[in-house]
Amino acid sequence: MESHVMNTLAPTYTDPSTGLESPPRLPEPDPDQIRLEKVFAVLSEPLRLTIVQRLLTSSDEFDHTCGWFGFDRPKSTLTHHFKALREAGVITQRQYGMERRSRVRLDDLSERFPGLVGLILSWEPAPST
Repeated sequence: MESHVMNTLAPTYTDPSTGLESPPRLPEPDPDQIRLEKVFAVLSEPLRLTIVQRLLTSSDEFDHTCGWFGFDRPKSTLTHHFKALREAGVITQRQYGMERRSRVRLDDLSERFPGLVGLILSWEPAPST
């Protein structure tokens, strides 16, 4: 991965010792089944792109619940967006009791689509009109 990308990532993506014992992952595509058209489709929604970018740059823990983001959206709406990201292979989720926690599949995305993570990190939302 490019060094400028590594410098932008949150410590949980650059220091493997930050990962603790975790429950198994929820169903997701295998790395070789992640399709670029599905990744582009799921990331075409600005809220989802924001979710992925914030996970990559602002994670202070190994993984996060949807409430960590502080979005003013119903939980059912956020659950839908996180499920779409997981089913496209962009994030992985684990069930901790009643919570689902999310993390970007950084290694899988970087290997399958070199440069994609850098694009996500450099993305800026369109100005409000």
